[in-house]
Amino acid sequence: MKCENCTKKECSKKQKNDDTQSASVDALSSDDGSEEKNEFDTLANAKILLSDCLACDSCMTLEEGARVFQQNQKEFFRVLNLNKRCDTSKHKVLAVSLCPQSLPYFAAKFNLSVNEAAKRLCGFLKSLGVHYVFDTTIAADFSILESQREFVQRYQRRNQEEHALPMFASACPGWIRYAERVLTNLVTSHICTAKSPQQIMGSLVKGYFARQQNLSPDKIFHVVLAPCYDKKLEALREDFYAALYNSPEVDCVLTSGEIVQIMEQKNVSMKDVTEVPVDSLFDGLKEGDVVRHEGKRSDGYLEHIFKHAAKELFGVDVKEITYKALKNKDFQEVTLEKDGEIVLRFAAAYGFRNIQNMVLKLKKGKFLYHFVEVLACPGGCLNGKGQAQTEDGKPDRALLAQMEEVYTAIPVRLPETNLHVQRMYQDWLEGMDSKKVQDTLHTTYSAVNQSTSSLDIKW
Repeated sequence: MKCENCTKKECSKKQKNDDTQSASVDALSSDDGSEEKNEFDTLANAKILLSDCLACDSCMTLEEGARVFQQNQKEFFRVLNLNKRCDTSKHKVLAVSLCPQSLPYFAAKFNLSVNEAAKRLCGFLKSLGVHYVFDTTIAADFSILESQREFVQRYQRRNQEEHALPMFASACPGWIRYAERVLTNLVTSHICTAKSPQQIMGSLVKGYFARQQNLSPDKIFHVVLAPCYDKKLEALREDFYAALYNSPEVDCVLTSGEIVQIMEQKNVSMKDVTEVPVDSLFDGLKEGDVVRHEGKRSDGYLEHIFKHAAKELFGVDVKEITYKALKNKDFQEVTLEKDGEIVLRFAAAYGFRNIQNMVLKLKKGKFLYHFVEVLACPGGCLNGKGQAQTEDGKPDRALLAQMEEVYTAIPVRLPETNLHVQRMYQDWLEGMDSKKVQDTLHTTYSAVNQSTSSLDIKW
C-alpha cells in the first residue's frame, strides 16, 4: 500500500529509524554473534527498505518497525545457519508457503509455465535448506468458505443488527490496518471475521501439520512468500500468535522480489533449477497442477460469495458474473435482480482513492452495497508492491500484463470441491459449527486509538 500524501520529510524521518530498527533486530539475533562466517553471510546483509508506506499516518511504532525489519532475508538465513550447525537442539523445520498471486510473477519474469515456476521455486528453496514448500490455496479455500457462510448469516440478520451489513472483505492487511488505525468503529464492525489465507495457512502449518508430524509448533519456522510488504505487518498481529508455544503462526514473510534478490545474489537462474513437486500438508502426497479461485487478480472473494449468496438466499444459480465499472476500472459493481428488484449489490474497491470514496459514502449513510471486496493495491494482489515493480518503484506494466494473462489461464477450483478441506472440517476442526472453527479460522478487528483523525486524507 502506497501513501501518496507522505512528504519527503516524513519519509526521510521514517528511513532514519532504519538504523535504530536494525540495531534492535541485531540484538534479537545476537545468539549467532560467535558463529563463524558461512555461505549465507553476504546474503544476510541484504536489507529491505520500508520505502512503501506500510502504515500511513505514522501509525507504525518503533517496536513494530523493528519487528517488521526483522522479517527479511537476514532472519531467514539465521535459521538456515542454525540448521547447518551441529547443535541439533536449535534446529528448526523450515516450511515455506507460496501465495498463488506470487507464482505468475515468477512465471512471467522467467518465461515459464505457472506449474514450472512452482516446481522450480520449490527446487530453489529446498536447495537452500528448506524442508517443506506448500501452496496456500487450501488456506484460501477455508477463508472463502468461512466468508461465504458469514455473509449469508449477516444478510439474514440485517434487519435486527445495525452493523450486520455491509460486510467488508478481510484478506488485505493494508486495508485492515488502515481500517483499525484510521477509520475505527465506523468500519471495523463491518469487517468479515474470517482470517486471511496467510494466517489460516499459519494455523494449518503450526496446528494441523505440526500435529501430523508430531512436532511442537515452536520447532517449525514458517515463512510465507507473498506479493506485498503489508503481509509482514499482518504476521505480527497479537491475535495470530500461539502463546502456549511462544510461537507466531507465521514467523517471517518474504516478498517475491526478495526471493529474486536472493537468486541474483547467489547467481542462480530459475532456468537452471531442478523442478521439485510442491509438498502437501497430507502425508505421502504431493501437490498436482496449480489451481486458483475465481477472480482476475486476487482470491476472488466477491465472485465466490456472490454466487454462494445468490444460491443460498434466493435460489439463483449464477454462472457468469458481469462487472460494471463505475468511476474507474478499480471500482466495479455486481448486482443480482429478482422479480425486478436488486436483491444483492456487491462491489470491488481497489486502491485507497476508491476506498476513501467508499468510506465517505458509508459515513454519510449513502452506502448501497451488501459486500465489498477491498484491496489496498490498485489492480489487486498481482500488483502488490513486493513484485512487478521497476527499479524506481513504479509498476512494471508490461510484466503485470503478462502476469494477468498467466493468472487468468490457471484452472479454477471451487473451495466446496476440495475433499481435503471437507475432511479437515470434520477430523481436525470438529465440525463446521464448532468452537474450534471459530478459534482457528476467525479473528476480531477493532479500532486502535490514533492521534490523527481519519477521513480528511487525500489519496
